Amino acid sequence: MTTVAPDGPDGADSPTVRQAERADLLEIHRIEQSVFPQPWPFSALESYLGEEGFLVAETAGPEDVPSVAGYVVADTVPNHGTPLGHIKDIAVREEYRRQGVASALLERALGVLAVAGAGSVKLEVRTDNHGARRLYRQFGFEHRKTIPNYYSNGENALVMVRLR
Repeated sequence: MTTVAPDGPDGADSPTVRQAERADLLEIHRIEQSVFPQPWPFSALESYLGEEGFLVAETAGPEDVPSVAGYVVADTVPNHGTPLGHIKDIAVREEYRRQGVASALLERALGVLAVAGAGSVKLEVRTDNHGARRLYRQFGFEHRKTIPNYYSNGENALVMVRLR
């Protein structure tokens, strides 16, 4: 399941994007719980530690202390000899939305997937998440199919794909 908090154009200060660390997990989990009606459990997030595509965006928080503004989970799956990239989860803390955080995370995740040899990248998004859909289209993703009742509340998911 891919979800994203809507994000807007790049802000003046671009966030620093780096690989997620164990010390980030609590903040990542808090963002996950605040953003999604069906959040991933802590253990699911923890299982991606050490993966190249588990990234966080850091911005200066209160008193210029770095703060996790958002995160992305991306990986590859085998696909007829050429890996298929999958953006599994992406979210941005509410106070950092519309500042380019999701764009920075998605751009870096796509780079990681390209290095891993992904021939194309897919994701799933809620049909009513118009901000996320707009962001994905800006990155070249196109709607390929709809999966009925994908989410536990019965909502459909759009499968969007970006060809290399």
